[in-house]
Amino acid sequence: MSVISVNLISGRTIQQGVSMEGGKDKDNYRLACGIIEIDETDFKRLGIMKNSNVKVTSSFGDVVVKAVSATQGPHPGVAFIPMGPWANKVTSTETYSTGMPTFKGVPISIEPAPEEKVMSSVDLVRAYCFGDN
Repeated sequence: MSVISVNLISGRTIQQGVSMEGGKDKDNYRLACGIIEIDETDFKRLGIMKNSNVKVTSSFGDVVVKAVSATQGPHPGVAFIPMGPWANKVTSTETYSTGMPTFKGVPISIEPAPEEKVMSSVDLVRAYCFGDN
């Protein structure tokens, strides 16, 4: 099983905003935000197909998301997770007195996770806050 190390950034996307307005408890929100955009070369390095589930791990935590083709790039070694609870699981809570965490430049590892599922936002928050796995 291949594991790669990349640099994670996060931010808002049109799909994230539209799905958030439709309801964070809806499946469209998971489909828009429970993803990681990676470069074509990183798919090859991982040895996975597009739309495969992967486990993302940082020093702050880990989360399972669906790997999709990067919409910007090419940027090998750089990955993107839209803002939301999936990105929050692997980024620091430190805000440096700004009120907003730093969502850029987080070292992560990515590994195939074909047997694991991408949790809904409700299940993810519930598991994170209450330890319900």
